[in-house]
Amino acid sequence: MKILYGVQGTGNGHISRARVMAKAMKNKGVDVDFLFSGRPAEHYFDMQEFGDYQVRKGLSFATDNGRINLLKTAQKTVSRSIFNEVKQLDVRGYDLVLNDFEPVTAWAAKQQGVKSISISHQAALQHSVPKQGGSWLDEVILNHFAPVDIGLGCHWHHFGFPILPPFVEVSPSDIQYGHQILVYLPFESADSIAEFLTPFDDYQFYVYHSTKPIKPLPEHIQWHGFSRDGFKLHLSQCGGVIANAGFELASEAMALGKKLLVKPLIGQFEQSANVAALELLAAADSMQTLDKSKLTRWLKAPSPKAIRYPQVGDKLVDWLKTGEWQQPQQLCDQLWEQVELPENWHKRQ
Repeated sequence: MKILYGVQGTGNGHISRARVMAKAMKNKGVDVDFLFSGRPAEHYFDMQEFGDYQVRKGLSFATDNGRINLLKTAQKTVSRSIFNEVKQLDVRGYDLVLNDFEPVTAWAAKQQGVKSISISHQAALQHSVPKQGGSWLDEVILNHFAPVDIGLGCHWHHFGFPILPPFVEVSPSDIQYGHQILVYLPFESADSIAEFLTPFDDYQFYVYHSTKPIKPLPEHIQWHGFSRDGFKLHLSQCGGVIANAGFELASEAMALGKKLLVKPLIGQFEQSANVAALELLAAADSMQTLDKSKLTRWLKAPSPKAIRYPQVGDKLVDWLKTGEWQQPQQLCDQLWEQVELPENWHKRQ
């Protein structure tokens, strides 16, 4: 079996899921090529496990201080000749196109008649899972941004649908520092984050961000450019995580038993839906702005019990190799049978 795997590169969560799948496919002897789109080629890092991967411009959303900017998004999209990229990509030599919300491979497969399967969090949102704040445009994007033949989504709970558990690969640490907090708010301005955290000098904050604040930082705030190894170390040892409401980092926090405070990217339907699910399950606290009163309460909250999600990648690759793709319910049931979800989740779903 020869597979082309298209991955949305605008968020590190999609790439993290692809890392899990790359390892599983290598162990199972699957021949796979990777294609990433959504960010410039020079902005990808630690990509060794993907071999000789391809990069396309694709489509992505422009953001401005914690919000989707539709005007900039439209200007950006028009200038990035995705139609030519789709037309020039030949996928007919592949038995299957796997897709994680990546538009170039999805549309190329659709136009050339090659079977395609989505393994993404977005595919889970096509079921009646908790959502909020959606519009007709969000539904159009969800259904047509990266169209596939079979949508196989992942979520923190199955909610009674054929949905996979999260693709989580974490390394728990025996060392835990309850007063150390990991902060990952890539869509907020650096100065806004620094001002938000400055009053809380009883805690140590490790902030990962692409830019630095203008003003000098107090000692209890440490600033880092993105480093995968450093980020994973702080995630494993911290007492809690403050982040946007992306799916993958929240999944990792849950798997490690870290309390979670999320601020969704305003105007991003997926993150709003994630907040709805997190609040329904009582799995995280949320804030619509950088709210110091909410941070004060959250810092005093206890940590939850870790959720041991199974190795989804290995089972999924075995299922893909069978070629029997129309009925994923049995695969999903087998995986969820291995998960002990918090008791209050069952009461709230």
